[in-house]
This record gives sequence, structure tokens and C-alpha cells, in this order.
Amino acid sequence: MTASPSSSAQAAREVVARRLRDLRKGAGLTVTELAAACGWHHAKTSRIENARTAPSSSDIRRWCRAVGAEVLAEDLIAQSLHAESMYTEWRHQVRHGLKQLQNSSVAFFRQTELFRVYSSTLVPGLLQTEGYAAAVLGMSARFRDLPVDDSSEAARARVDRSRVIHERGHRFVLLIEEAVLHYRIGDADAMAAQLGYLLTAGALPSVSLGIIPSTAHRAQWPRETFHIYDDSLVSVELVSARVRIKQPSEIALYTKAFEELRQTAVYGSAARALIVKAIDALT
Repeated sequence: MTASPSSSAQAAREVVARRLRDLRKGAGLTVTELAAACGWHHAKTSRIENARTAPSSSDIRRWCRAVGAEVLAEDLIAQSLHAESMYTEWRHQVRHGLKQLQNSSVAFFRQTELFRVYSSTLVPGLLQTEGYAAAVLGMSARFRDLPVDDSSEAARARVDRSRVIHERGHRFVLLIEEAVLHYRIGDADAMAAQLGYLLTAGALPSVSLGIIPSTAHRAQWPRETFHIYDDSLVSVELVSARVRIKQPSEIALYTKAFEELRQTAVYGSAARALIVKAIDALT
């Protein structure tokens, strides 16, 4: 069972908080005494120890100095910064526009050899047509009240980025729930074009497209959409944030979930039949 992305990020914060609390207790200091030594209100100490406030690098250095553990400061700072980097708010990601967000990952995609994507909600970005992508990104722009809606340009950038599936040296194992084929994203023409493209792209030598039938006997319930890049990074997109997971133990959990989901999917002619069924349902 995979932990939810938000809880994974929070758990990383709590590890830092526990280490700081243990250092305080080990030094025999009360919350109030630690706060006095650091020069702040005791409520701040409580917020840090309960992982409600992330400590700054300066906070950690003061804390370690107060408990006589200055040698541990830099390690704790690195651990705290990593915990916060796991949870990147979308408003920072999209501040330069949706097109820039698509372009920012081109180099990373070209460096990745194995892409594993599970999607319970949408056709994966790597297989999206321009019309479908424009509808998805347009929804995102409206929902986030972006000052500039560049979803059309972003859709073209996403399609350009996805040309990596035609480049040598990459493999793509993509899983979607059958329901994805029936969610109406954009108009009927956009959906028809998208479903038709799945028939073509799913036949590419480098692409393994699996579809989990709605009637399948499941080992895993539908999960949040997640991407595994090689064995080094898991990316999960939430309503408010993108979570980037780099801890090997957590990557292993997502990989395990992916393999169990993959065993439930159908491929080849059986997958094509589900796509054709969804196309027929459009008319």
C-alpha cells in the first residue's frame, strides 16, 4: 500500500521535528528554556516540534547550539530542506505560465530511460493529443485563476515534449483505468481524436499501454496518478501541489503498487477493444 503524497511529505517534516525534539529532551531543556536560549517565543518551539512550522536553517543552527549538538546542524538542515522540496506548491510551479512548465522538463525527459506512468483520471501527458491537452490545461488555467491563459501554447509544448516517445533509448510503460477512456475532456471531436491516437501510439515498439478494465478483479484500488522516472524519482500531482519523492523506500512502494496494477491491466487486442468501445460510445 502506498502512502498518500501529502502524508509522505508531512512524514518527512515530522522526522526532522522528532529529531529536534529528541535533542531538546536529551539536553534536559524544557520547551520554554529552549525557546529562551534561541531567542524566540516558546510557541514557536512547539510549532516546530509538532511539524506545524518548518524550521529555517538559522532556526536549526540556533537549536543545535542551544542543546550542544552543533555538529548535527548541517545534516538536519539538509534533511529539512529535502522534506520541504518534496512538496512544491503549484502557484510557484506555474508562475511563469503553463507553457514554461511544460518546457522545463524537456531535458529531464530526454535523460530518462524508463517511464512508468499510472493514471486513474486522464490520458497520460506523453500520449495526449494537442486538442485533449489544450482542454486539460485550459481547465487548469481556469481553476487556478492564472493571470494569463497560455493553455493553447502549453498544449503544443506538451505535444512537442512528448516526441520523446519516438526517440531511441527510452521505454514507456503506461497504465490507465478504463474510466479514463470515457471521461469527456474537451468536445466530442477532441475525445475522438485522442482515443484514435491511443490506438496508434499504443502500437509503438517502445510503448506498452495497459488498460485496467472496470470489471477487473483488483489487487490495488484506483490510486492517485503517479509517474516513476527510472528508479530515481516519483512525481505525484495533487490539487494544490506536486510531490517529488526521492527516498528509495518510498519509490519502492510506488514501484510495487505499479507492478500490482500492471498485472490487472489488459494489453494488445484486448486493450484496443476497450478503446474502440469508448470511441463507439461517443456517437
